[in-house]
Amino acid sequence: MHAGPKFSELTTVAIDAVRQAGAILRKGFGTNYKIELKPGIQNYVTEYDYASEKLIIEIIQNHYPSHSFLGEECGSIPNDNSEILWIIDPLDGTTNFAHHIPLFCISLGAYNHKEMVSGVIYQPITDELFVAEKGQGSYLNGKRLQVSNTVSFKGGMGATGFPRNIIENPLHCIDHFINILKTGTIIRNIGSSAINLAYVAAGRFDAYWAISLHSWDIAAGKLLIEEAGGKMTTYLGKEYDVLSNAPIVATNSLIHEELLSFLKLNV
Repeated sequence: MHAGPKFSELTTVAIDAVRQAGAILRKGFGTNYKIELKPGIQNYVTEYDYASEKLIIEIIQNHYPSHSFLGEECGSIPNDNSEILWIIDPLDGTTNFAHHIPLFCISLGAYNHKEMVSGVIYQPITDELFVAEKGQGSYLNGKRLQVSNTVSFKGGMGATGFPRNIIENPLHCIDHFINILKTGTIIRNIGSSAINLAYVAAGRFDAYWAISLHSWDIAAGKLLIEEAGGKMTTYLGKEYDVLSNAPIVATNSLIHEELLSFLKLNV
């Protein structure tokens, strides 16, 4: 198997962190553990979310004690002397995890000067490690990734997710879903934004769109997609900043404008 490029220390540390945290999640999956509810409908958090995040931060701090962090559970841990911000989702797909569904991952990315420079997404159950480094490409277990070559979104394979306040139909997300569904496009909702983005990078999905996401859902996946030849923008087609929490459209780039035409209305 092709081992891929020689990654920087930054990326190597990220890989080590997600693999070690992944072992914790793998060990806990399917066992009995405490589940708490955060604000919102079915917004779960488990002791394994906390344990995974704590270990990731500890590993990174051992190498880079001055770096900053933004995590789903820990919130912001700033450091004015650091140019690197680590963006962490220690268990993306907690609802799946809590229901013993083996579709969840860890997402970890390094952000510097308004761009992602390193990103890893790790699925502990399948042992799939997606890695991207700025200018080095995207890889899955050492094999170079390339987005799909689908040229028409209609009849393709897409993925989406729904916000917890879906009853309010924010940004007309239900209407967009129905309109796209009517085109014959196959749509999946697998319960993990980071996995959806990794699958776009791997060419498994042609596109992913969603609203009400957070930086930790998106950070690593954005770099994976771009380094695999894809594209991510806002619903208005503007350049995407992972700290903005804006609605996202991620595609193989070939069908980007076509998908945007379904989403630009009423946003």
